[in-house]
Amino acid sequence: MHYQANTMSSSDYAKLVASLSPEQILQKWPDITPLKKISGIPRSAGSDSSNTASQDSNLFDGHDEEQIRLMEELCIVLDYNDKPLGAGTKKLCHIMDNICQGLLHRAFSVFLFNEDGKLLLQQRADEKITFPAMWTNTCCSHPLCVPSELGISSTSDDVNHLATAVEGAKVAAQRKLDHELGIPLQDVPIENFTYLTRIHYKAPSGDERSPWGEHEIDYILILKTKNDITLNANYNEVKDYKYVSAEELNQMFEDNKLVFTPWFKLICKTFLFKWWSNLDNLSQFKDDEIHRLL
Repeated sequence: MHYQANTMSSSDYAKLVASLSPEQILQKWPDITPLKKISGIPRSAGSDSSNTASQDSNLFDGHDEEQIRLMEELCIVLDYNDKPLGAGTKKLCHIMDNICQGLLHRAFSVFLFNEDGKLLLQQRADEKITFPAMWTNTCCSHPLCVPSELGISSTSDDVNHLATAVEGAKVAAQRKLDHELGIPLQDVPIENFTYLTRIHYKAPSGDERSPWGEHEIDYILILKTKNDITLNANYNEVKDYKYVSAEELNQMFEDNKLVFTPWFKLICKTFLFKWWSNLDNLSQFKDDEIHRLL
């Protein structure tokens, strides 16, 4: 398979994504299961990962078996306005050819601060298929296309309502903090997550000719915890982790040997340090906007 470099300008790309109707998206990517056709909404596509790998050897050649399996998880495919359309595999959503044609999915980013006001960073594992070995915020992943992570509950079943989606993102964040960093649920209760805003960005994993990338509407979640929370990192997900002050993070940015994920750099450049200076007054930064950082 030959991967096309994306030479489209940011403004042209934004126009392309905005122009795609739900019907066009579902027609362009028939592998997406429309939301209305999902009964029970499964956690993953359930396909044989070894068979998937053989079909996509040029994509998965040399990659970690567990990370290949996780590529069958079902992400929430979105339209430009963050409305869920259906379930698409993590693989489908992260292939750069699909991204260049406008395929968009939901994500979340957690910024965990301890009592000392330090931010927990992680370095992604070498085994990760996308953005391996890069430093980033505490946890960044995707809500699955399951009722709980769409935010569906006994009190809300409107998947197009922002508050519903936020609740789903919090459930997903709690799950992934446990999966990646071994932080038990009792150390990060749902009610302790503060939702601030959404960012929309696109980035290749590596250079512009990479077969993999991200194109997400990312829900920003701030979490304040005690200093003594349990950390038991899953080293198939996380290579390293550390708590840093704002000054220490800026020193890391000056180290040319360190590489950071593009979404983390975007968030740091536009928002993070303002939030960090106001951890006791975050409500002033909360909004219903989608900040387009394409």
